[in-house]
Amino acid sequence: MSTILHCDFEVFGIVQGVSFRMFTEKQAKKLGVRGWCMNTRDDTVKGEIQGPPEAFNQMKIWLEKTGSPTSRIDKAIFGQIKEIESFTFDNFSIRY
Repeated sequence: MSTILHCDFEVFGIVQGVSFRMFTEKQAKKLGVRGWCMNTRDDTVKGEIQGPPEAFNQMKIWLEKTGSPTSRIDKAIFGQIKEIESFTFDNFSIRY
């Protein structure tokens, strides 16, 4: 079994009402990253990502630098990165 990385994230800026979650889900599925994301009451988007190192790192960069076309990312905070033995999510989903 190859390495799977996991971490929590929270993205700050203009990330609600700009299809950020939909684009995040699309990007995650394209890269083969699993996890979830949701809007928070603080106008941020938070979630968890899991994936092989290369896809995981691409997803982190995407969350930090790209986002949805009309979003503005001020900063992205990532929790401690852990190696896990197997995926704990079946796919990437949007939580409400």
